[in-house]
Amino acid sequence: MELLDKLNWRYATKAMNGEKVAQEKIDNIIEAASLAPTSSGLQPFEIIVVKNQEVKEKIKPIAWDQQVITACSHLFVFAAWDTYTADRINKQFDLTNTVRGFKNEGWENYRQMLLGAYPQRDAEVNFNHTARQAYVAFSQAIAAAAFEGVDTTPMEGFDPDALDEILGLRAKGLRSCVILAVGYRDTENDWLVNLTKVRKSKEDLVTVIE
Repeated sequence: MELLDKLNWRYATKAMNGEKVAQEKIDNIIEAASLAPTSSGLQPFEIIVVKNQEVKEKIKPIAWDQQVITACSHLFVFAAWDTYTADRINKQFDLTNTVRGFKNEGWENYRQMLLGAYPQRDAEVNFNHTARQAYVAFSQAIAAAAFEGVDTTPMEGFDPDALDEILGLRAKGLRSCVILAVGYRDTENDWLVNLTKVRKSKEDLVTVIE
């Protein structure tokens, strides 16, 4: 499969060369992330795409001074909703009804079930749930980038509170959960570039229950 070939080609790039990724490829990566499955179809996150070099320079010190922060073409910040609210749930359900052009009784009953459960939960519980949805889209973005022949570096090594402040996320009801540097590998300075990819054997990874 071509996709498997691309996934074998990709790795967590440790050095990027600053070359810009074509906007069409960036758009395709974002579209793939938006098509990721999410719980109840709520898509409870946003993707902040940082192109501004000065902003990247501000982020680098709070992200372990990783080279790829400033050498990447685009820095994707996956920011999850800080909690579920009635407005957020209703907005997505209303969008679904508008796009599909009709209302479904079962769907509306499901809306009421979520409204009666999610907004009342502890905000931290809700954030943990929304962040997991963001990670699904994050993973799909990595695969899409590989398919486009674009390198990525997935990163949790950053101070989320500091990043939220730099990007003004808390005022928008968002919290950063993971970031993705998108660009092209620096083959001369990346120590990982020529190393063999190592993964568990299928026997160690998969248990089949007949």
